[in-house]
This record gives sequence, structure tokens and C-alpha cells, in this order.
Amino acid sequence: MQLLIQEYLTNKKMEQTNFSFKKYAWSQFKKNKPAIISLYILFVLIFIAIFAPFIANDQPLYCKYKGENLYPAFSTFSNPNKKHVFLNSETGISEELQFDITDWRQLDLEKVIWAPIPYSPDKGDRYNREHVSPFGEQRIKNADNKIIKAPTRLRHIMGTDNIGRDLASGLIHGTRISLLVGIIAMGIASIIGVFLGAIAGFFGDRNLKMPRIKYYMTLLGIFLGFFYGFGVRKYTISNAFESGNAGVKELFISLIIIICTIVLSRFISRFFLFGWFKKEVNVPIDTFVSRGIEILNSIPRLILIITISAIFTRSIWLLMTIIGLTSWTGIARFTRAEFLRIRELEYVQAAKSLGFSNFRAIVKHALPNSLAPVFVSIAFGIASAILIESGLSFLGIGVPDDVVTWGSLLNLGRQEFEAWWLVIFPGIAIFLTITIYNLIGEGLRDALDPRLKS
Repeated sequence: MQLLIQEYLTNKKMEQTNFSFKKYAWSQFKKNKPAIISLYILFVLIFIAIFAPFIANDQPLYCKYKGENLYPAFSTFSNPNKKHVFLNSETGISEELQFDITDWRQLDLEKVIWAPIPYSPDKGDRYNREHVSPFGEQRIKNADNKIIKAPTRLRHIMGTDNIGRDLASGLIHGTRISLLVGIIAMGIASIIGVFLGAIAGFFGDRNLKMPRIKYYMTLLGIFLGFFYGFGVRKYTISNAFESGNAGVKELFISLIIIICTIVLSRFISRFFLFGWFKKEVNVPIDTFVSRGIEILNSIPRLILIITISAIFTRSIWLLMTIIGLTSWTGIARFTRAEFLRIRELEYVQAAKSLGFSNFRAIVKHALPNSLAPVFVSIAFGIASAILIESGLSFLGIGVPDDVVTWGSLLNLGRQEFEAWWLVIFPGIAIFLTITIYNLIGEGLRDALDPRLKS
């Protein structure tokens, strides 16, 4: 009996020694059925977003025309202006097809494999305009130039809008926009929030000291950096967002200008390290960050985003950037709270005692142990970003008119109340996506909370 007890205690000690919090958190997460099902649904949405051009496209995935095998959907993915010339060796007559503007349904194709949804989101169907219902009569024009009843394979399964654009195709391609908005916006918010929350929680108001002149010159550098980075270059940034992805590049350049201005100001301060200027003072970094969070939280975020969107030209990249720059406060507060707790623990104090730099203590020791609540906040934040984008697109002030999103599809339903499918299907897509992100966030919160560890 004593041997059995000793063996049991040995096994328990080995289990505790080999304990992995990552494995434990994953096992706890898997026990949450709604969360794990939501994770699988999210993987499906990611798959749809990645392969949207091949799931919904009016060009065939494969076809055989005049004896030649073609792959139009794949060809235009790499070359949007792809063309192909067919030469009749007997008559010498050539026929040129530009894949993206050709109506493939009117060609006499020998073989064809259509995409699951054989329509593109930005192209109207002239024979199914004026809000055709999913269950209504739908027509196509065949290769003999006759308008006939649409076969089941070529029907608009979720109906069309006023100019004949397919709703199912718009939902599939809108998935890419919604997930992209959530991920990029919260990526920006996470970088800002984790950085500011970490330095605020680690240093507080009394643990960061620097010479008085360096402190003043740093503040001056921050002011001048933002002035030259965003104030002077605001028209350059605005014009860059009009052309698409160039706006992100200009924002990155502005960030480099800010950093360089701060570094230059701190370098200049070295020439004044004497007398009263050399005396060290406490930098109230926690106060600065906390007051910044309070100021930003006191402004209604939706109103702030609407105001900024009204000043600049509408752009999906600008919208993602604005949402990210206004959504970091929650992440910063969580990170700050964790760092206030962790900085007093033994391993952080040991790192300081061994003479490790503050940067190493933050990045290598404190930060990895403080990200659990941040992941939860990011999951909820992605859902919030998707909802904000959908709301702005619904109001017609979010993305440009030529970009199809779930919110813009809802806006079409608002204009025509009888077209119920323009409200029901996009609404379900928004509800489903936000719900799964919230369920994943709740599952992460339960799995990563060490107080629930048994």
C-alpha cells in the first residue's frame, strides 16, 4: 500500500513538472463546444475569403473552345487583361477573346466547368435586373442568341440587385473584405496598444528616469514628428489613399519621420547635458498613456471615424487604418494591468537584479506572460471592427462604391424594401461572423484564465 501511495505521488509530481499551460489552455478550449465549432466556421470563412475568385466567378474554371483547353478564371487571376487568339486554319479568320469581358455563356463551348457560383460580384446580368428573387423566374441568353429560362446550374441562388449583380457572389467576395478589415485593423490596434500598455505598466510614473533636457527634447520631438509626419503630409496621405494601397506606404513613411525626429531630438539633447539640464527627472509615462486612453474613450468612436472618413477620400485601406488607430485603448488597458502585476513578480525582479536591460526584461520575460488577455481583447476587437465597417458601408460613407461589402449590400436592401433577400442574407453573414468571433473570444477567456486552472 505504501508503494502504491509513493508511486501515485511520484506520478503527480511528474505531471506537475511536465505541465504545459499551452496544452492545458488548448484542452480547456476544446471543451467549450460553441467556441470550437465557431473556430471551425472561422476556418471555413477564411477558406472562402482566400479562394473567393475561384468560388464566385463568371468565367469558367475550365472550358474547351474550338479545340483548345482554356482556364479563364485562373488565367485572369494572374493577368487580368488576358487575351487569346483563335485562328481558323481553313478560312484564315482569327477571333480574339479578352477573358474578363467575354460573355462565356454565349459561346458554343465544347466542355465547361463553371465556378460554384458562376457570377462575379461587380458585373450585372442584363436579363435579371430589377431585384430578381431567388425563387422568381430567371433568364439567360444562350449560344443561339435566344433568351431562355435559366437552368438550375446558372440561377442566381440568392437573387440579384437592381442592376442584376449576383448577391451570393457579393457575399463571398465581401467575406474577404470583412475578414481583412478585422485582421488588419486589429493588427494596427494591437501593435499600438501592446506597446503603450507595456511601457505604461512596466515603468509607471516613477521607474523611468532621464535627464531633464532629454525629457523635454523627447516631448518636442514627438510634437514635431506628428506635425511633419501627419500635419504637413496630410494631403500627400489623402491623395495616396485615393490610388489604393499607396496610402499605407505613406503612413509608414510618416511613422519613419516621427521616429527619426524623436531620435534626432534626443541626439541633440546630448550637447546640453550640463548643470540644471543634466538633472534626472521622473517621466510620468503611465499618466500620459492613461490620459490618452481616457481622452480617446471620451470621444464617440463611430462619430470620430465618420468625421475622418468625411475629410479624406473613401478607401478601404484608410478605413482599416482609422479603425485600427481608434481601437487600441482596450488592448492598452489590458496590457497595462498585466504589466502592473507582472513587474513585481520574482522572475522580473531577478532579471533586473542580473542587470538585464529594460527592453530585454519587457520583451523576453514580461510580455510573453501578459498576452493572454490581449488575445481575448483582439478576438472581440475583430468582431467590433467588422461591425463598424458594415455600419459605415451601410450608411454609404465607408468603402468606395465599386467595392462590394456586406454593409453595402445591406444598403441596397434599404433602398428596396420588397427585395428581402438583400437584407436577410447579408444580415445573417454579419451576425454569424460577429457571433463566432465573440464565442471564440469567450472560449479564449475561459481557457487562458489561470484562476480557472484545476
